[in-house]
Amino acid sequence: MSDELIKNLGPLAPLAGTWEGDKGDDRAPDDDPKETEINKFRERLVFVPFGPVNNHAQTLYGLRYSTTAWRLEEESPFHEELGYWLWDPSEKQVMRCFIVPRGVTVIAGGTVEPEAREFHLAAEVGSETYGICSNKFLDQEFKTVRYELKVTVHDTNSFSYEEDTQLQIKGQSELFHHIDKNTIKRLPS
Repeated sequence: MSDELIKNLGPLAPLAGTWEGDKGDDRAPDDDPKETEINKFRERLVFVPFGPVNNHAQTLYGLRYSTTAWRLEEESPFHEELGYWLWDPSEKQVMRCFIVPRGVTVIAGGTVEPEAREFHLAAEVGSETYGICSNKFLDQEFKTVRYELKVTVHDTNSFSYEEDTQLQIKGQSELFHHIDKNTIKRLPS
């Protein structure tokens, strides 16, 4: 990958590469949605730089990414996602666009300085810019109403994240905060 492409990724540049983490925490609805399950997990993230992408006057640079997560001591993944992280340097916007094979699509975004080592993104159901779309079943039973993400780059070989996927579970008045967090280490290239 070229140095020029990496330079154009702004705050996403440190994420390019392949990463693994084995100390993840997942707080999710149990099979009985009135209960909570806590899962320890390991995961692998792959971020591949690309760009530029030109939308008339807008130029984006990005990372094509995939995530796979396994509960500790299990061989089959319990979570996968595919998507893009995008950087719009002229508007100082970072975006994360992804789909989870349960039938949820999220485009989260936020204003981020080019050299930032920590940033926050969010999406809200019904938003025409940074929003959330779900399949009919999830919309009725486990509606994702808000998504928040905090990323912290510690150094060239480590970053952490915390996601808060806020669910309106059918029959419950309070939102459920589905929290995922992990500290990830870069694999040698």
